[in-house]
Amino acid sequence: MAVGITESEIIKPSTDKREYQRLVLPNSLQVLLISDPDTDKAAASMNVSVGSYSDPEGLEGLAHFLEHMLFYASEKYPLEDSYSKYITEHGGSTNAFTSSEHTNYYFDVNADCFEEGLNRFAQFFIKPLMSPDATMREIKAVDSENQKNLLSDAWRMSQLQKHLSAEGHPYHKFSTGNWETLEVRPKQKGLDTRDELIKFYEGNYSANLMHLVVYGKKSVDELKKLVEQEFQEIRNINRSCFSYLGQPCISEHLQILVKAIPIKQGDKLRIIWPTIPGIRYYKEAPCRYLGHLIGHEGEGSLFHVLKRLGWATSLSAGEGDWTSDFSFFKVNIDLTNAGHEHMADIVGLLFRYIRLVQQTGVSQWIFDELSTTCETMFHYQDKIPPIDYVVGIASNMQLYPPKDWLVASSLPSKFSSSTIQMVLDTLTAGNVRIFWESKKFEGHTNMVEPWYGTAYSVMQLTDSLIQQWIEVAPNELLHLPAPNQFIPSNLSIKDIREKAELPILLRKSSFSRLWYKPDTMFSIPKAYVRIDFNCPYTSHSLEAEVLTDILARMLMDYLNEYAYDAQVAGLYYGINNTDTGFQVVVFGYNDKMNLLVEKIIEKIVRFQVKSDRFSLIKETVIKEYENLKFQQPYQQAMYYCSLILNNHSWPWIEQLEILPHLEADDLSKFSPLLLSKFFLECYVAGNIRADEAESMIIRIEDIFFKSIQPISRPLLPSEFLTNRIVKLEKKKSHFYPVKVFNKSDENSAIVHYIQVHQDDFLLNVKLQLFALIAKQPAFHQLRSVEQLGYITVLMQRYDSGVRGLQFIVQSTVKDPGHIYLRVETFLTEFENKLNEMTNDEFRSNVNALIDAKLEKHKNLREESAFYWREIADGTLKFDRKAAEVSALKQLEQQELIDFFNEYIKAGAPQRKALTVQVYGGLHSTEYEAAKNETPPPENVRIDDIFCFRNSRPLYASFKGGLGHMKL
Repeated sequence: MAVGITESEIIKPSTDKREYQRLVLPNSLQVLLISDPDTDKAAASMNVSVGSYSDPEGLEGLAHFLEHMLFYASEKYPLEDSYSKYITEHGGSTNAFTSSEHTNYYFDVNADCFEEGLNRFAQFFIKPLMSPDATMREIKAVDSENQKNLLSDAWRMSQLQKHLSAEGHPYHKFSTGNWETLEVRPKQKGLDTRDELIKFYEGNYSANLMHLVVYGKKSVDELKKLVEQEFQEIRNINRSCFSYLGQPCISEHLQILVKAIPIKQGDKLRIIWPTIPGIRYYKEAPCRYLGHLIGHEGEGSLFHVLKRLGWATSLSAGEGDWTSDFSFFKVNIDLTNAGHEHMADIVGLLFRYIRLVQQTGVSQWIFDELSTTCETMFHYQDKIPPIDYVVGIASNMQLYPPKDWLVASSLPSKFSSSTIQMVLDTLTAGNVRIFWESKKFEGHTNMVEPWYGTAYSVMQLTDSLIQQWIEVAPNELLHLPAPNQFIPSNLSIKDIREKAELPILLRKSSFSRLWYKPDTMFSIPKAYVRIDFNCPYTSHSLEAEVLTDILARMLMDYLNEYAYDAQVAGLYYGINNTDTGFQVVVFGYNDKMNLLVEKIIEKIVRFQVKSDRFSLIKETVIKEYENLKFQQPYQQAMYYCSLILNNHSWPWIEQLEILPHLEADDLSKFSPLLLSKFFLECYVAGNIRADEAESMIIRIEDIFFKSIQPISRPLLPSEFLTNRIVKLEKKKSHFYPVKVFNKSDENSAIVHYIQVHQDDFLLNVKLQLFALIAKQPAFHQLRSVEQLGYITVLMQRYDSGVRGLQFIVQSTVKDPGHIYLRVETFLTEFENKLNEMTNDEFRSNVNALIDAKLEKHKNLREESAFYWREIADGTLKFDRKAAEVSALKQLEQQELIDFFNEYIKAGAPQRKALTVQVYGGLHSTEYEAAKNETPPPENVRIDDIFCFRNSRPLYASFKGGLGHMKL
């Protein structure tokens, strides 16, 4: 008999109307049931307290490999891929991840299809099948995943930190696995990997090490019966959690300076201390308190000083790589070129700030302010998709008592100066590990990390040397932060008369247009504001495009000291350049929002270029563009696809060429020109009245357009900027072969894009339905069966109202030409599956898509993003989902087959295809052949993107002069 415990012991947000119940099955499986009658999706997550630290010696990556294998088949459902097929066909998704101490499996599905989905999911943990054939194929998939990571600085530097730790400690391990660890070395030792895999599963996957979260529409009593029915068969062998003693870093790994060479441009400093695991003191939150102070960005902070000196562009601080038995406190700093030359000064200033915190003492008012902020965020948190919610809670269940499963470490509530002091006392010169990353160290290292090949050297530091750094560092005024003026005091829900279910055009003038959407669903004290500046001068030249980008970055830079407190208090902002100018976005608690919006507008109006900040931001932008060379090949393929299709896009390689020639004076001349005429497209939503929204925009209009000496004038209808999309030629296959930028990257990739329509409801639902039906079979065939590559995706593509289908595949084993042929073969063979599909299967997929469209928005940001896309594209079809549902309900199977024959399959009369082929280092011979061969008449090789782009007609724009049109 299962033991049930009511939700009264579980702390939940005050705004949360869901019902919770804890359950313990007879096999010791711990369960949390969540009943949400309003949900459209049901979800489940199983967290198993077995991770990569449990990998047997000599079988690195086995826990991760097992995670992959459980998706294949089970004794009850032996057909390979039937689990994933069921989930996809019923509007769901599924995935898993392996961490150091646990592995988490999860899925979601349309709520009415949850029972069978849960039954299939449970088989992972009851009787999975791990066939020899599937085992060998999935070892290749794991190896492909590792190949993808080899040139990632995040993976490389993380493994270097692990490498420089005690060899006998599990932290030291390589956790992903590859062909060498899962096939070659086991064979050399006479081991059969599949036998070891089964042994590992049977010896570790025990019900007493599992925590399950089930989220559904049904009552907790109904969910309880469902869980008891599906999960009671999981074996309980009373396995103990994997345990280990002590910190991973012994004396030889402390007080060291490690110089490492990254793949990408950019210098970084990571200052790390082994410390007490924060999980033991999650209510006292010592690392959160110290991270808040050391990572602060307001006036007097360490970052404020480093930024003013021109040495750093970002700084973060807090706990990292933590487990139940050890942890690290980390300070990560992105350096400028000048900052690289002042590494010792920066470390000295950091220790000086830590000394300031020591001398000032632990402050209760700072803790209380942090606690208040966290409490507000907890009780007024946005609702998130059930699949994300269950994953987080299932992971928490392993670590926290039941009453804190929802809270976890997010709510500091117990002030303890001694606990904070205990962690502060570990941040010493004798305990520090400094990792300094820069390409400037090339030729000056003497060691290589074995798994990723990172070149590095190690220098032993001394107390006296670090003390010298502290003493010679610049004498800057550091101080603790002042009280936060942005903490909301009024969290009431406003009585809003307008109950509009869709955005309404609240106001229109020659200067602006205001769309308004009151909160009718979420009942939280938050608002969302987006102001788009349509500035025609941004497109006058390549230089104008780059200067607009720098302008937006400088505005963010100037606001940082003032507005950092706003972000700490849950009021977020961003200023970004767009294809047609730039935009301001503000989201969060509405109480102090007007203060922040007014400050942002003030900074725009009074914008002046500071030459020192211009130089540093230009330096950052140059590095960002240079690092685009090191993007994954599939990302490069997606970039080229966008460059070919978007008539208003500039190549980053040309932007990089002109950047060194731009000076502060260029921006000083350009910024008044940019702001001399523009149109404001505005969207205001949430807990804000219509009159307040209108007053905000009128105030902005007055500042720019109606002052004694107006800064700006309104746009004329002909001056509006729009982005238009290239219309590909029918019955032609367009190819763009190109070499990968990074010659050492062995991966190749393709994006195979089929352009279908521009904002046609009926064609769109056919396209979406086809993508839904074909998605999982494509993944299974191209990735699981043919093992073309770890990254294998079929998805819809959307460009300014133009919609299509794209296959994305990245591979080291096959060249882009071969991958293209296999994708086309899949489509050819899939025609038979479409024709053979039963009416029940067809209706099941239609219903899954209808359910997805009827799914309610989870939070204000998600809702606002949906409506903003309609505004930005000029389509203004705010009731799009309802119209598409209506079209789907009338759709017949033959219509989908006709759509495939008309638009998708090779030779289709309406088919318009573009394939970007990025050739990696292993396929240079194939690239030369692709560049030099004469294509057949039905193929068009693109040799020059801009000649091609300029030679093609464009799809119409919905936005030309739209601000002046009558609606």
